[in-house]
Amino acid sequence: MALLSVIVPCYNEEENVKYFFDELMKNQPFFEEKKLDVEIIYVDDGSKDRTVAEVKKLGESADNVHLISFSRNFGKEAGIYAGFQKAKGDYVVMMDADLQDPPSLLPEMFSYIEQGYDSVATRRVSRKGEPPIRSFFARMFYKIMNRISQADIVDGARDYRLMTRQVVDAILSMCEYNRFSKGIFGWVGYETKWLEYENVERVHGETKWNFWKLFLYSIEGITAFSTAPLAIASFIGVLFCAIAFVAIIFIIVRTLIWGDPVGGWPSLVCIICLVSGVQLLCLGIVGQYLSKTYMEVKQRPIYLVKEEF
Repeated sequence: MALLSVIVPCYNEEENVKYFFDELMKNQPFFEEKKLDVEIIYVDDGSKDRTVAEVKKLGESADNVHLISFSRNFGKEAGIYAGFQKAKGDYVVMMDADLQDPPSLLPEMFSYIEQGYDSVATRRVSRKGEPPIRSFFARMFYKIMNRISQADIVDGARDYRLMTRQVVDAILSMCEYNRFSKGIFGWVGYETKWLEYENVERVHGETKWNFWKLFLYSIEGITAFSTAPLAIASFIGVLFCAIAFVAIIFIIVRTLIWGDPVGGWPSLVCIICLVSGVQLLCLGIVGQYLSKTYMEVKQRPIYLVKEEF
């Protein structure tokens, strides 16, 4: 029998651990029909609630349940990578514990794998339940990423994916510290089928993502898969040099023709502030890339495990 590994990253999901398991196992007739053994890997990302206790309790009655518990919160990207390393399946699927990734889609996803696709990914066609401002910036992020990077990142893409072993091994070969899974999935390529579905709201609990965390995550993605910001910084520098050169010529000509009129200091202050702001912006862009390089060369582990079974 083939083995299907289900990776479930968790952070403060004690209310959803058992509920997710029950919903997933509603597919048991399908698993038996396709002769699939199933292992479920809960990856606890340093939860502060009873998530670990709930997984252990579930593991006492289900021998296909496994746990990886981190020593602290390392972020969802670390949880995803740890799950891939732990998974032994011929097929691997990644799903959120809050059931925003419907387990009922698994039979349809697997049918496309049988048709020859290497990966089946999901995307939301609506953002029902999200604040409008957050939805707007999310769509802008996907548009920008697809313009400036070579990775194929689809608008509304979820981390909910079913992959063959070959795709998983390709992802594991990218052992970089600064990880952005949506970009990695697109970068490794392979033939991918996209499934669309309406947004599903969380069953229990609250989302761990706020606007600020999503903003930082977007910067992580941009710097991980594009050097366009560095090119933009260089372009801005050249542009301001050209403007300054033209301005110098204009001042010289004006002085020779009309003399040296007295200028106001407010305009001078505004110009100084503008140029200084541009310099700091460009310095910040360079600093972002330098910081990523700094973290990579340290070669720290992506995560540390406290316990597992």
